[in-house]
Amino acid sequence: MCGFTGGLWQRDDQAISADLLSRMTNEIAHRGPDDSQLWMDAEHRDATGRPMGVGLGFRRLSIIDVDGARQPLSNEDGRVRMVFNGEIYNYELLRKRLQGAGHQFATDGDGESIVHLYEDVGTDCFSSLNGMFAIAIWDARRNRIVLARDRIGQKPLYYSYKNGRLVFASELKALRLVPGVCEEVDPNAIDEFLTYQYIPHPGTIFKGVHKLPPGHFAVLDERGLRVQRYWNFDPSVERPIGREEAIEKVRDLLSDSVRLRMRSDVPLGSFLSGGIDSSLITALAGDHTDTALRTFSIGFPVADFDETRYAAQVAEHLQTDHTRFEVQPSGIEILEKLVWHYDEPYGDSSAVPTWYLSKLTRESVKVALSGDGGDELFAGYERYRALWMSQKIARLFPLNKFPGIGLVQRLPDSNRRRSVIRRAKRFLQAIDQPVVRRYMNWLQIFPESMRASMYNDDFVQTLPGHDPVDFLESVWARSEGRDVVTRASTSDIVSYLPCDLCTKVDIASMAHGLEVRQPMLDHRFVELAASMPVEHKFRGRRGKLILQDAFGDRIPSSIFTRPKMGFGIPIGQWFREDFKPLVHDTMLAPDARINAYFRPDAIADLVRSHETGEQNHGYRLWNLLVLETWLRQL
Repeated sequence: MCGFTGGLWQRDDQAISADLLSRMTNEIAHRGPDDSQLWMDAEHRDATGRPMGVGLGFRRLSIIDVDGARQPLSNEDGRVRMVFNGEIYNYELLRKRLQGAGHQFATDGDGESIVHLYEDVGTDCFSSLNGMFAIAIWDARRNRIVLARDRIGQKPLYYSYKNGRLVFASELKALRLVPGVCEEVDPNAIDEFLTYQYIPHPGTIFKGVHKLPPGHFAVLDERGLRVQRYWNFDPSVERPIGREEAIEKVRDLLSDSVRLRMRSDVPLGSFLSGGIDSSLITALAGDHTDTALRTFSIGFPVADFDETRYAAQVAEHLQTDHTRFEVQPSGIEILEKLVWHYDEPYGDSSAVPTWYLSKLTRESVKVALSGDGGDELFAGYERYRALWMSQKIARLFPLNKFPGIGLVQRLPDSNRRRSVIRRAKRFLQAIDQPVVRRYMNWLQIFPESMRASMYNDDFVQTLPGHDPVDFLESVWARSEGRDVVTRASTSDIVSYLPCDLCTKVDIASMAHGLEVRQPMLDHRFVELAASMPVEHKFRGRRGKLILQDAFGDRIPSSIFTRPKMGFGIPIGQWFREDFKPLVHDTMLAPDARINAYFRPDAIADLVRSHETGEQNHGYRLWNLLVLETWLRQL
């Protein structure tokens, strides 16, 4: 697990100096505190004699072959060089195959298998990799550079191609050091951020700077830059499978996925929240250790947000070596750090507990397993149940005639995390919309009508024809023909999962030099779950049925039926107490940076409504405060 930077230039006046490459690489030193390496070839020319200089920078977090496997790696003759961030879990199998084909290995690490596989099959190599990765390969023989990202988007990769120069990095902050790259904020990205609480790929907060989409590779050669999908995942395909066969496949694939992710030359543990997913991963990981597995959970003083009693129950059942951290989360203390590390506006407030958990876990281990992905794969979110219920109701009578809409909307909001009133309001606000827009309404932070009422006229003029919902509609269309629960969950697999959850975990963990592995995101397991008939996963009010069928004997039965809590913080309370002075000194100040986009009176009304308890706008205010803080760091 590491971080890398680099560039390729086709004009001498766009060359990257060794000093600039070094500064770019050091900017992401937190991703790889164990080693740093640079490699450059400023004199290379393509077949026509045109300049094609290249540089690669690398920061290493040593996990496999700790004393060797330094990057950039190269093939036998040095004509192919590579940097990569992540882990290839099937590398030992690939290595045997490649050695049989005559390749000579100089290291015992997982990365060298990519180099030799690329030599043999070119860009087809990425389809053979089981892992999480972002990769940059310089191919002097073909005069090209290749970038690639894993199928699910667990590892990030940013790039910009302007004026004959491609620059790329594991984090956006490295590209901000390159003159002429991160010059202008994209207004559409602001609108998308306030809709989703993240900026969807391939866009970023800056014009002309992109995220390589998950499951894609990019090639730059004499023909220019082209981006191509290599993962042929088709969510519209449902494969008939009986319940017993489905149970067997889920058991076999998840067990194998965990086994592959237990390989480490440094201490390894597991996050344990006490929910279904992390509990199952921990149980399966215990099958591959000779000593008690180290497990970690984090608790908060506010009971509504503390799951550690469930984690302790599972830890006792599995006989793990359990550590419970308790913190008083301080948004004031952590806000500036979060905004700097996430590089662009990112508003998922669960980044706060993820940050603390990563920081404290790193004090004991260098690698941690996580249960991310179970909700998306097996219909665990409440919004899937809401969508299913709304479809049932639609068959009975017109949704816009649903009784009680006006009454519920007039009820005062609640600060409680699982407020029935708040959930009812969100459900009824969206119930008469087309299905994809109905689902969008349960996802979005600021509804379209609210954004439109808050934006100032000048900002609105920069958004003609732009609709953030286009992103969700494009991924929703890929599952044409499936039931609504499957369409929602598979859409989340290719949107919310990489853009929000994987981003959250990668940045929070790598900020502390911790590698997090997510067994449920093995692409084989993802493809199995997505192609499975919905009745194996979801019926009526409950999801994740197949997980209970397959592993019900591995963890306490009560874990499968307890209410889902998620991973949150008392954000509403913060904005009435801890954050109140900061909000008034920044967002409501005459020099507020968000005034470039919003009407000051609209922001003031939102703050007043929340502080008086009229409405709970905690998550909206968090997103606005993140945006304001990011703009002040520009």
